[in-house]
Amino acid sequence: MALLGAGAARAGPPFITDDPEPVDLHHWEIYAFSAGAFDSHGATGQGPALEVNYGAAPNLQLHLIAPFAYDAPPGGPTTMGLGDTELGFKYRFITPDKDDWFPQVGIFPLLEVPTGDAHRGLGAGQVQAFFPIWLQKDFGKWTTYGGGGYWINPGPGNRDYWFTGWLLQRQVTDKLALGGEVFHTSSSQVGRDGVTGFNLGGQYDFTEHYHLLFSAGEGGQAFAVDTGAVGRHATTYYLAFQWTY
Repeated sequence: MALLGAGAARAGPPFITDDPEPVDLHHWEIYAFSAGAFDSHGATGQGPALEVNYGAAPNLQLHLIAPFAYDAPPGGPTTMGLGDTELGFKYRFITPDKDDWFPQVGIFPLLEVPTGDAHRGLGAGQVQAFFPIWLQKDFGKWTTYGGGGYWINPGPGNRDYWFTGWLLQRQVTDKLALGGEVFHTSSSQVGRDGVTGFNLGGQYDFTEHYHLLFSAGEGGQAFAVDTGAVGRHATTYYLAFQWTY
């Protein structure tokens, strides 16, 4: 569930791999999005959902995701309702100048609050936490970033696990950026293997303030594997309208 939100949660959106760059001071990023996984047997995910990021101080971003979740397991009823709430902050502690060789570096700890009904497949049922570190470097029209961290994942049959990912993206035109990521999640449940996946996607800028974000891939929704709503190789997606100001 946490990967769905983060990817959601979530640079960051539309990818799961995140970056260290916070929202500018006193500026906002607001996303209306849907994200999930589906195959021939079922579907599960979030949407409509809201993500809000605010530049609260120099190099500091506050973060909130409030989702509406859905779950359609094979052979069972479809359920919909409030999902788990995500809270966090991003802090960039290394900020190089344009000509410096070293990358930006930051942290982005997240807390998953179990506001969704786990018995209906709409949440994890436990407080979860993620402690990552992210790096980023820009080369002209190219941007690359990645890193990873450790998930605290309590609950019967669950285990704490690692996530790591890396992304490469290019500004194709003044309005369109395209990229791809690869990532790996170690085993998050007893008796289950880890998951390696990928996403391809991008961002189209309608104006300075309005943007479309999109991606699709495989392996991105770890909770979908754990709940059995869809298989391990289900197609995953992310689609969002973003307002920045």
